[in-house]
Amino acid sequence: MSGLVQLSAVGVRFGRLQALQDISLKVSAGERLALIGANGSGKSTLLRVLHGLVRPDSGSVLRDVAARQAMLFQRPHMLRASALANVALGLWLQQGLRWREARRQALRALERVGLAEEAQRNARALSGGQQQRLALARAWAVRPDMLLLDEPTASLDPHAKREVEALMAEFARPGELGGAMTLVFASHNLGQVKRLATRVVYLEHGRVLADLPVHEFFNGPTLGAVSREADLFVKGELA
Repeated sequence: MSGLVQLSAVGVRFGRLQALQDISLKVSAGERLALIGANGSGKSTLLRVLHGLVRPDSGSVLRDVAARQAMLFQRPHMLRASALANVALGLWLQQGLRWREARRQALRALERVGLAEEAQRNARALSGGQQQRLALARAWAVRPDMLLLDEPTASLDPHAKREVEALMAEFARPGELGGAMTLVFASHNLGQVKRLATRVVYLEHGRVLADLPVHEFFNGPTLGAVSREADLFVKGELA
């Protein structure tokens, strides 16, 4: 396998619901993969399979065991603690750092996402956009090779959306972490997909109906078919 994770004929069932059917795809290092589709199409389940939170009922999942992953949810859970502690705790638990070093690295992560001035503020008192940036800081701090995001800007106002998108784009560029961080994100926003993705996977009823480079998706016939068949986007989102 030459990739971070590879799915072959994966199926997932929840009771009578067939959430995913015959999914085969590979995520390679440095990709920015967007998952699109209507509500209930299987985007969130696919993200959880890629991250290892859901075990398939059929098919196989191969992983690069040396690659580190992190995942952001649409509504990230915040501990009833300071923003700094929310980041430091993960470093302390996952990487075994001494608390002082964990706090030092956590502050650096907060600086990276523009939240250093909120370091001592209760994380649950932050705005929705600030909480999503804090979640990005928690992810960035552990230096993942692949970052999975489940509709990271869906509940944010336009300004907060732009801030989160800018951070996603920055994380995906080669920099101090070495190679570019791989992004896999679910989105209802075609404009966001066009700005951030290098590849688009369109899901419908748990199946992959299209898997294309982003330029082929937007310049070929698939875009029109997607827009007609799925209630994905509000007017103007393609701008």
